[in-house]
Amino acid sequence: MIRKIIVLIIFLVFVWLIWSSYGRNHPMPEPETYLTTIQNINPSDSLHKVIIGIQPFMIGSDYLAQPIFKQKIRGYFQAAFKEGFFEKESIVLLPEFIGTWLVIEGEKHKIAKEETLKDAMTTLVISNLADFGLSTINTGEEEDKAASAIFRMKAKKMAVSYFLTFSELAKEYDTYIVAGSIVLPGPTVIDGQLFVDLNENLRNVSFIFSPEGEIVGEPIIKAFPIVTEQPFITGTDPSSYATFDLPIGKTAVLVCADSWFPDAYKTAKSEQAEIILVPSFCTGENTMKALWQGYSGHKEPEFTDLKDIGEITEIQAWEKYALPGQIRSTSAKIGMNVFLRGELWDLGTDGQPLVIQNGKLIPVESAEKGGIWALNF
Repeated sequence: MIRKIIVLIIFLVFVWLIWSSYGRNHPMPEPETYLTTIQNINPSDSLHKVIIGIQPFMIGSDYLAQPIFKQKIRGYFQAAFKEGFFEKESIVLLPEFIGTWLVIEGEKHKIAKEETLKDAMTTLVISNLADFGLSTINTGEEEDKAASAIFRMKAKKMAVSYFLTFSELAKEYDTYIVAGSIVLPGPTVIDGQLFVDLNENLRNVSFIFSPEGEIVGEPIIKAFPIVTEQPFITGTDPSSYATFDLPIGKTAVLVCADSWFPDAYKTAKSEQAEIILVPSFCTGENTMKALWQGYSGHKEPEFTDLKDIGEITEIQAWEKYALPGQIRSTSAKIGMNVFLRGELWDLGTDGQPLVIQNGKLIPVESAEKGGIWALNF
């Protein structure tokens, strides 16, 4: 009887190994940009500094292999290059979480086709049972142990693919890049290179890449994770935010929700930032048209008009309480906020760029899917 049980276990493990490895290395089609809008907001022959905001339209399969991911993002850079958007002093702004879904890189292709994120992550876990089990050892006090273990399990590979992609694009297009954000444990920068520490807390983190392909300064860690992030992502002290002395000017980067909090602007104010850039991700379909529900997972700052909650729309709240409203309290005259769009399981996405020039919100063309906007100054 024991022998039969052992044989059965061996057989089941053998079947699992075949199933786990099947469907990971099939040839993949060329990624599509779904680019619907390209706008030079203020064409000029006399201005030689430019912020190029990119709203990529991402789908799950874009993340299954690093070469595909890079090719997808490169498609937007190439379109901007063909339009002549790149100037001598340029910076590209990409949205929040652009690198986060590299968590499915190298996995079974069916994961990208699952209807819900929960189903996708379940398949990922079952496909990597041993690695997932080992990764749970490194989880800390996070409420969502599964998400914590998944990101730790894939962190090193994610960090390498993310760094290679944006390092190579920065060098190829001779530009600075605000590379959206990615979820990593204990992200650090040493000599311009990216490292992770699996024993440290998970962070939602952004980086600026230089034209030499190296990361400039320290990681830009999100200080105020929203309610959906809080079970597995740890914030940081907003005073840790730095400004970056770049050729386009002294620049501050705030990750999404941080742009709603006055404390996140203190360094930008004290160091007299000239430019403030915000990578964002807004989940849900048509969220921007829905009524604003207040600050997600945090107490409203003192300046908030509580009567606005449930009365104004989400986009009106962004314009009043996020970058367009907050930038007026700083010395910065230039700002841009871009959003991630796409079909990523059942998450839904929404948002269009918010562009500020001379301290005022200026209208831009909306993009049905992918978009590129160039702001000269």
